[in-house]
Amino acid sequence: MPGFGHAMIDHFTTPFGRRSLTAAQIQAQAKAAACPPETTADKWAVVRHVSTARCELGLADRAIAILSALVSFHPETNLQAGEGAQLVVFPSNAQIRLRAHGIAETTLRYHLGALVEAGILIRRDSPNGKRYARKGQGGEIAEAFGFDLTPLVARAAEFAAIADRIAAAERAERLAKERVSLKRRDLRKLIEWAAEAGAAGPWGALSRQLEDLIDGFPRRPSGEALATMDAALGSLLTEAHKHLDVVAESTIHDGNASETRRHHHNSKPETVRIEHTNGGSPEEPVAPQDREGRAGSTYPLPMVIEACPDIVDYARGGVRTWGDLIDAAELVRGMLGISPTAWREARDAMGPETAAVTVAAILQRAEHIRSPGGYLRSLVERKRGGLFSLGPVLQALLRARDPATMHAGRDKFGVPRPSGVPSMAPRRAGG
Repeated sequence: MPGFGHAMIDHFTTPFGRRSLTAAQIQAQAKAAACPPETTADKWAVVRHVSTARCELGLADRAIAILSALVSFHPETNLQAGEGAQLVVFPSNAQIRLRAHGIAETTLRYHLGALVEAGILIRRDSPNGKRYARKGQGGEIAEAFGFDLTPLVARAAEFAAIADRIAAAERAERLAKERVSLKRRDLRKLIEWAAEAGAAGPWGALSRQLEDLIDGFPRRPSGEALATMDAALGSLLTEAHKHLDVVAESTIHDGNASETRRHHHNSKPETVRIEHTNGGSPEEPVAPQDREGRAGSTYPLPMVIEACPDIVDYARGGVRTWGDLIDAAELVRGMLGISPTAWREARDAMGPETAAVTVAAILQRAEHIRSPGGYLRSLVERKRGGLFSLGPVLQALLRARDPATMHAGRDKFGVPRPSGVPSMAPRRAGG
């Protein structure tokens, strides 16, 4: 028969009742007949491959669940093409529905038809449409009427190839998305740093081009859109690196000169002293860079704990050091719903100790803060704009936590709000 290979078939089985014979059913039977009888396949591996390829095969999730239920009625894991009637399963619809987790009768019939039309199953109907088997004298099944699983063996290699191709495409798409995400992040942070550092370069223009690319990027990009975005971001990164190379070279020359001057004029390291909080230990000199952004250099840890005692409940061994406070804040931020990104931005903008104290203060006033993550981000923005200071927050929390301090014009900590800074408090209904 043209188009169906050279297999010789004794006869084509036809469906019972009003169901008509289709070209897909004839083709499935021809492929099954052409399969060498020694061919075997792991039935569960084939089901997994069909599941991966279901969209290309025109199948829905429910069809895969029904297929899985059907193959479970075959007692062996390995299927062999030459087994004939042994590869026919004949469960009733009620039994299939039970193993398919109670699927509806009409849904079952629809997806069984879809599996037959996709060439996954062959319908071998009895004269009266019932499913059953006849056994021979040795007790083996001599003839069976139901669903023939031979196509799973005959097309196992085809299904595996489709599944591998789909998996490779998904992997390539995932890697492309990762590249786009990394390049977008690198560009944004490079541009932000260069603009804040006052480095020479077209940073404003690069920033606008980046935002235009992001705005035009679809939420569910195709492979072509990902490739286009990847190339465009790569071009912008190349442009940014050109200017950054110039900045870096200039910085190296300037740095060498300044280091030479410090060698002649600054023979002793500059030191500052921080107040120890572990019970009267002598003061130790620390390098100036350790002082920048560290709450511990300005506010004693006991003062922080007195103002924010609730944070102690989340520290395993109590809060004895700034490291203990940071660890407790890391635990608390997840409980408050503060995202890792917001926590990282707070640490970068405020310093780890100040960020930890801020989270402890938010915990202390948690019942008054509807969105701790959003509120922390607002404090980070105020910090960047020079409008946030930790001292008033701690002082406000130490003032007996008087509800009278939480009136209009003060923020959630009871600190007077600077002019021009909007309130973060939730609005009352009708107000």
